[in-house]
Amino acid sequence: MSRSLAALAIAALFFKGVEVVAQTAVPEGPSLVRAGDAGVGRQLPDAEFRTIDGRTLKLSDLLKGRGMVVAMTSTTCPVSKRYADTLSALQKKLSAKQIELLLVNPFPSENSGEIASFIEAHHLAAPYVNDSGLTLATALRASSTTEVMLLDSNRTLVYRGAIDDQFGLGYHLSAPRNSYLLDAVDALLAGHLPRIAATEAPGCELDLPGDKGALAGGVTYHRDIARILQQNCIQCHRPKGIAPFSLESIDAVKDRAKTIRRVVEQGHMPPWFAAPILAGAENPWANDRSLSPRDKADLLAWVESADRPVGDFADAPAPLLFSEDWSIPKPDLVLQLPKPFSIPAQGVIPYQWAYLETGLSEDEWVEAVEILPSERDVVHHVIVQLLPKGADAKKAGDGGESFWAAYVPGNGARISPKGFARRLPAGSKLAFQIHYTPNGRPVQEQMRIGLVFAKEPPAFESKVVGIQNRDLAIPPNAENHVETRDQRVPLDLNITSFMPHMHVRGKAFRYEVIYADGRSETLLDIPHYDFNWQLSYDLKQPKFIPKGSHVRVTAVFDNSSENKANPDPSKLVKWGPQTYDEMLIGYLEVFSPVKTKP
Repeated sequence: MSRSLAALAIAALFFKGVEVVAQTAVPEGPSLVRAGDAGVGRQLPDAEFRTIDGRTLKLSDLLKGRGMVVAMTSTTCPVSKRYADTLSALQKKLSAKQIELLLVNPFPSENSGEIASFIEAHHLAAPYVNDSGLTLATALRASSTTEVMLLDSNRTLVYRGAIDDQFGLGYHLSAPRNSYLLDAVDALLAGHLPRIAATEAPGCELDLPGDKGALAGGVTYHRDIARILQQNCIQCHRPKGIAPFSLESIDAVKDRAKTIRRVVEQGHMPPWFAAPILAGAENPWANDRSLSPRDKADLLAWVESADRPVGDFADAPAPLLFSEDWSIPKPDLVLQLPKPFSIPAQGVIPYQWAYLETGLSEDEWVEAVEILPSERDVVHHVIVQLLPKGADAKKAGDGGESFWAAYVPGNGARISPKGFARRLPAGSKLAFQIHYTPNGRPVQEQMRIGLVFAKEPPAFESKVVGIQNRDLAIPPNAENHVETRDQRVPLDLNITSFMPHMHVRGKAFRYEVIYADGRSETLLDIPHYDFNWQLSYDLKQPKFIPKGSHVRVTAVFDNSSENKANPDPSKLVKWGPQTYDEMLIGYLEVFSPVKTKP
């Protein structure tokens, strides 16, 4: 087959069943914010304030129940006024959950008469602060008149951002699609971290004086380090977690201090490999797991300090609770591999395949999916392909086709945004490609997959497609061998996520778009690819690629002896399914409107 005919064939495969409309109207809400940048996980200062009824209090005086919500508000800001009735209804909802509410007005220009009328008109009974000196707003690092902050019983900031997505600058909806605050409250009461921990809060921006919320004294373990680890590390580094050791006690942290310093300085932990965002540029990633500059500086300063101060145990965060079962809502359908795989204590295991009948008699829309290994610490990653009714299971492919679900360490769940789902056709099968890695003890592993069905058809269907180069020829001992694939986009495309895939010789990966007028743009740059972490990179807002553009994926391979993971530097490496072979696949998650029946 000629090169041009091959490209056309791949294009047909690539876009099979994907019908994307230009600039599809996607419901937009407040932009997500990296939790560390918003101070989530930190202990807020026990700031003092005076309520309009004359009481002088501290935040701790109101933290008698399960937690507290501090809500900024205003009598004149248009968006704040729209949220007034929401705040009124919120009082009862929070009270029923033993969560206090504190209202804070940060505008000195709004007088007591206006505030009194506002409170009466909207039946606001919660404590109200006329923060004319801006001391409380500054201590809390408030950003707008609609921002809310959820604190646990020890003043740990659990969530910061918008109440929901009903109102914003220039838009309002009849009802919210996402209830960020109440979802975070439910997570707090369950002992979990919220799925969305920080958003922007569209409203009237606050211009506050210099930061008065800085912590007094140096960094301590109980007040600062334990919280940083809890927000960024404990999900994996805990008893029965997938990481090789726990970081839930100060002794364990001290034992691993040098390791922590090395992996943080090198950028290996927390695992996130996209190139750093330039200063002043907006972070496009919804799931950025990297440490915020402040968290990184404080963690390294404490690890490198001579005494590693412990601090006051009273400042320690409440422990998190982890479910050994599903992290998604209760699945409507749970399927288990037909038989367990025997994993030896040592050695290299070829990729394993397993097939599951869904048993569905009609199509379903799946809005959440989770792959749950029975032995997490031996599962490197899993890719699940969808086989339509009548397809030959033996022709499931070798990982080059699009995938339907995936598992990587620390993330086996995928919850679609509201209005999005993946189609699961009647009579279909699921083909599991599993990469096992022995961990020193023989085990029997038999994973499950859980599916949550949408109660009604979604507005948008999500699919994953892959740009691939099967004509790999990586020379022996090549340290920086470059391979690419250019894919013409035959129709308008909306991209929501990227997932690059190579094997152990993979060194770097890049997605670019070349527009019809010749302009180019980097979509995702991974300067240091790590096969151990098959991460997805999820955009906050979809990226529109117009018809006629080209999407280019570029991979760099290290087949030299300097690559410690290289099984054989003397080998000419070509495409293949095993880790001693190689792949070059740039997966993209895209979406299209669901056609409604007339």
